[in-house]
Amino acid sequence: MGHLICAQEARWQLELDEVTMVPMGRAPHREIESEPGPDVRLALCRLAAEGNEWLSVSDAEVRRQGASYTADTLAAVREHAPGDELTLILGADQAAHLGSWREPERVLSLASVAVAAREGMEREAVLRRLDGLGENATIVFFDMPRIDISSTLVRERVGERRPVRYLVSDGVRGMIEERGLYQAAEVGRR
Repeated sequence: MGHLICAQEARWQLELDEVTMVPMGRAPHREIESEPGPDVRLALCRLAAEGNEWLSVSDAEVRRQGASYTADTLAAVREHAPGDELTLILGADQAAHLGSWREPERVLSLASVAVAAREGMEREAVLRRLDGLGENATIVFFDMPRIDISSTLVRERVGERRPVRYLVSDGVRGMIEERGLYQAAEVGRR
């Protein structure tokens, strides 16, 4: 639900026409324990987006061979929709690390960056970390209500056999239960 609330707030506060979720294909920088794979992430995103006329899901990164990089995804979107104004929505924690991404200058040249202002991450700190990455970069902030729901929390709760109803949509919860996803998240549990 956290990602959906973030998408909703960005759309409303920034007056975006639509929001497209792009589930990660293959992460070049991290491995997630009990990861169900890109096809399952795509299916979960599609279930989460059901019923939202302004929210769509792209399979661009899932279909891509090799590691997924935001710069490549934005370039592909720009190629297919050259007249569209692109806005990359990020949490403040991710935005603060944008400088360590592959081709951060290219990311900032292809899209505006909308940063979900979250507790514990000062706007000025994010801007300082992005300073110098893009001469004409557009970075805007929008307020995000405090929602302590993350994919990590959901995976941990499922692994501990605790309920996740109201933390994810009914369709997502049904797929998690039906496929037995995240059961390996019990690592570290005694």
